[in-house]
Amino acid sequence: MDDAVTADAARAATGLIPQPRDTRPENGAFLLGPATVLDAGPGTETTAAWLRGTVGAATSLPLPPGSAGTGPDDGVIRLRVDADTADALGPEGYRLTVGHTGVTLLGGGAAGTFWGAQTLRQLLGPDAHRRAPLRPGHRWAVPAVRIEDAPRFAWRGMMLDVARHFLPKDGVLRYLDLLAAHKLNVLHLHLTDDQGWRIEIERYPKLTEAGAWRERTKLGHRASPLWDDRPHGGYYTQDDIREIVAYAAARHISVVPEIDIPGHSQAAIAAYPELGNTDVIDTNSLGVWDTWGVNPNVLAPTDNALRFYEGVLEEVLALFPSRFVHMGGDECPKDQWRASPYAQARIKELGVGDEDGLQSWFIRHFDRWLADRGRRLIGWDEILEGGLAPGAAVSSWRGYAGGIAAARAGHDVVMCPEQQVYLDHRQHDGPDEPVPIGYVRTLEDVYRFEPVPPQLTPEQAAHVLGTQANVWTEVMETPQRLDYQVFPRLAAFAEVAWSELPPPAERDHAGFTRRMAAHYARLDALGVDYRPPGGPLPWQRRPGLLGRPIEGSPPNV
Repeated sequence: MDDAVTADAARAATGLIPQPRDTRPENGAFLLGPATVLDAGPGTETTAAWLRGTVGAATSLPLPPGSAGTGPDDGVIRLRVDADTADALGPEGYRLTVGHTGVTLLGGGAAGTFWGAQTLRQLLGPDAHRRAPLRPGHRWAVPAVRIEDAPRFAWRGMMLDVARHFLPKDGVLRYLDLLAAHKLNVLHLHLTDDQGWRIEIERYPKLTEAGAWRERTKLGHRASPLWDDRPHGGYYTQDDIREIVAYAAARHISVVPEIDIPGHSQAAIAAYPELGNTDVIDTNSLGVWDTWGVNPNVLAPTDNALRFYEGVLEEVLALFPSRFVHMGGDECPKDQWRASPYAQARIKELGVGDEDGLQSWFIRHFDRWLADRGRRLIGWDEILEGGLAPGAAVSSWRGYAGGIAAARAGHDVVMCPEQQVYLDHRQHDGPDEPVPIGYVRTLEDVYRFEPVPPQLTPEQAAHVLGTQANVWTEVMETPQRLDYQVFPRLAAFAEVAWSELPPPAERDHAGFTRRMAAHYARLDALGVDYRPPGGPLPWQRRPGLLGRPIEGSPPNV
């Protein structure tokens, strides 16, 4: 083995993202060859299949099954689920050892083996992330190294809004691969909103026949005078959802569906007008909303609405095995309920006090309904208003405060404060930033995000299940715009979610930046249209489209 191959391999060992818990480089490297075999023990079959389908495709190496190579230099990649690793590192932890004769990967569980395989692919270099080999006969070296690793958080997620701009199924599958490459294990799919309903419900066909399509779309921020006059829409069939869920499961990713109630419901009301507050407005005149913002048209507090969404959820539960089901609960204006004689009578009948109590009644009903079926409700932090549903978990988006209150009350929390990890917020204050929204959140800002507030005691902090970066797509009308907003910041977020890092001010941002130099090459190989460190490329700019930038540093609330 020549010195150049060894040097390339050694550099790969120091450029891993997210950063492993313990990395000990050693001398030399293991060279994969045509006769290198893959020895997959029980519980590692999906990881073996993934390695053959990705690393095998990129290297043109067959990686046949076997327990030893056919020659003295061919070697073996050995995969095992290991009880000792599980005891020490948990089911998502792994130990990866690379020597001159092969690779041994021990996972605490099937997931741990898979995450270790993601590290192995990074060690092979950027071209191992391509879909076909660039240079047949290329020597693929893995640096000799010992790695021990495990995640900090059990919930490491990204919320993807497919309601505002629909992302076809293949785009979702691609993002599952990108999440897996960064050791993220939750895809929260925002499937319903005022601007579109994106999941087929067989008993309510109008939800997709009418609710999945809008006549036109606002271009830029809602104050923009510009419109795209083409109809926009789409939805996932139930078979599409089954495919997405199965594809995710093979990558140890849980898909959490979101069906938003009682606000963000105009698409559903446009399809079934009886769901709205018919004594206040003419719901028959409503279409799927074509602009952005907080919509006043919310569900009526009727038993019919409850039965309707129970029917929706029965089909959702049959498609998604996720323990959690997200019910939204955010941004529900109460004006129609205040003006509605029916809603006011309902408040008195139910004894819930006021309109906030009425919203809580919606959430509490579905908290009990889901719990009776072995599932758990999770919602945005507005579900705290009017009283927190007893078994609910909270996605803390308006800042840290909702998550702190929920954790102190003994409820589980996913931290996703908009001021820190909303990836629709702009990445720079420069004039070329496309459709600038919100605060400036640079790669370094995301890297210094801390999910656990210091105000929590250790017992309270144990309720922080993890963290999530949210991607709202009002101004992301293409996969390229989506990539630009998400990357490279998702790489920084993934390290925050996975790695045991020092306090934010003490984090080695310079070291992370050096490792990102290698990671940009991986993103290039994966075909990600990320924001370059020097700013947007000419075709990434969107001149003339109005945004909504917010100046200054975001508040820590």
